[in-house]
Amino acid sequence: MTLIEFTTTFGTENQCRTYLFNKRWPNGFVCPKCKHDEYFNIESRRRYQCKACNYQASVMAGTIMDRTRTPLVKWFLAIYLMSEDKRGVSALSLKSKLGISYNTAWTMSHKIRHAMGKREENYTLCGTVELDDAFFGAPSEGGKRGRGTDKTAVLVSISLTDKGKPQYAKMEVVEAVDGETVKEFARHSICSGSEIRTDGLPVYAGLAENGYSLVQKKFDPKEEPEHLHWTHIIISNAKAFIEGTYHGLGSIHLQRYLNEFCYRLNRRWKSSAIFSKLLSASLIAGVIRNHELVR
Repeated sequence: MTLIEFTTTFGTENQCRTYLFNKRWPNGFVCPKCKHDEYFNIESRRRYQCKACNYQASVMAGTIMDRTRTPLVKWFLAIYLMSEDKRGVSALSLKSKLGISYNTAWTMSHKIRHAMGKREENYTLCGTVELDDAFFGAPSEGGKRGRGTDKTAVLVSISLTDKGKPQYAKMEVVEAVDGETVKEFARHSICSGSEIRTDGLPVYAGLAENGYSLVQKKFDPKEEPEHLHWTHIIISNAKAFIEGTYHGLGSIHLQRYLNEFCYRLNRRWKSSAIFSKLLSASLIAGVIRNHELVR
């Protein structure tokens, strides 16, 4: 969808509300409480009141926009901008483009990332999968780099096509890269029976006992440049994405930004539909309150 097409389709509050109404009640209004099908439109409260039981329903209930005071047209535009720009959109940029406060822009962007993350939970990698660990963020003064650093640890897995090209990616922030953490990550991220390619770190050896075919080699870019080749490229791209647009992050919010990176990467073949997919994801992701975003 081009920007012109977007403004034509979702340029007014009424257009956005009608879209949500049709998504929630595709066959016409049905009261969530008593199932009656007649209602009053309470425009001032953005509610639909059942004529039978007086229950007031909202098209935003159960979505990331639940109880919002921000106009829907700004929500839809924020979703559009975050879906279309592969470099990512900072809260400062949303603030400027939408004419809202920084706090509102920050909250909206993280709720949209929450929707991305809920959709990414559905992905399970199968077939041939590369698995490695990475460390994000700047080390403290005098700190080590790489393993043993005080950066945030992340497990990264990439499924490969039959031709050895990257297919889907999953990234997860972990407290430590140890055997139990690796097994748990593989259990919910990688199909049993898959071939897992990883490096020589001993923590990965236990995967062979969990129903995986393990190909474990010491990483050597000179002797075997193709081993973990795509994983390292995608890790590098993820770091450039985070450092370039968001200028580095602490561990508390890193997972949501990784979800954003993977969401866009995993849909790179469907870029023309990514806005509609993200809009749909935002409607079914469930409610997340502001206080939950800052934990």
